[in-house]
Amino acid sequence: MSTRFEWAIVVPVLNEIDTLPALLDHLRTWQQRGAEILLVDGDSRDGTAAAARAHGFTVLDAPPGRASQMNAGARHSQAPNLVFLHADTRLPNNADQLIQAALADSSLSWGRFDVRIEGRSRLLPVVSYLMNVRSRLSGIATGDQAMFMTRELFDHVGGFPSQPLMEDIELSKRLKQVSAPTCLRTRVTTSGRRWDHHGSWRTILLMWQLRWAYWRGTSAQKLAERYR
Repeated sequence: MSTRFEWAIVVPVLNEIDTLPALLDHLRTWQQRGAEILLVDGDSRDGTAAAARAHGFTVLDAPPGRASQMNAGARHSQAPNLVFLHADTRLPNNADQLIQAALADSSLSWGRFDVRIEGRSRLLPVVSYLMNVRSRLSGIATGDQAMFMTRELFDHVGGFPSQPLMEDIELSKRLKQVSAPTCLRTRVTTSGRRWDHHGSWRTILLMWQLRWAYWRGTSAQKLAERYR
């Protein structure tokens, strides 16, 4: 007899062997609290998928790309509520209660958390603050904010678009046409490793350039080449 889950956490992974132990420790807590955990591997070459399976987690295989990986996880799950979590993001301890309350009002509900970016740069608290304010004003969520929604709404809008970048922005646009998001002020914590590795100002400038170009109509495929 299959287990009936009320919510699923879908995590796209790619070459995460170094950070995998911390991720699995975090996910096991939610697994023990009744969440379905689905890791979706995008053809990792460092043993990520095998290591996660060895620790007892369900790992699906999908073409690389967060959109295709998260769609594959959603298709596999039958849970009525879905949470899409990046591999370097951690949920707050009461995330299940907050998500349940946020999705209780309607079968076509969705939302996201505020975010805290952790890293060496002193600019990261400012970046986090601006991300949260922008998201609240625009109703657009980013993947780092742990987007969540009912399965009915996810299916209604067709899931994540098949594109290599800005899939979270495009999905938010589709979702907004149905209902406004619940913007939770409780924070998830995500890694600032990209800011630390590439430099804060350089990364901030790149992110704004990419968003501006996308808004102006540049294809996600072209932007993805600049993002790598």
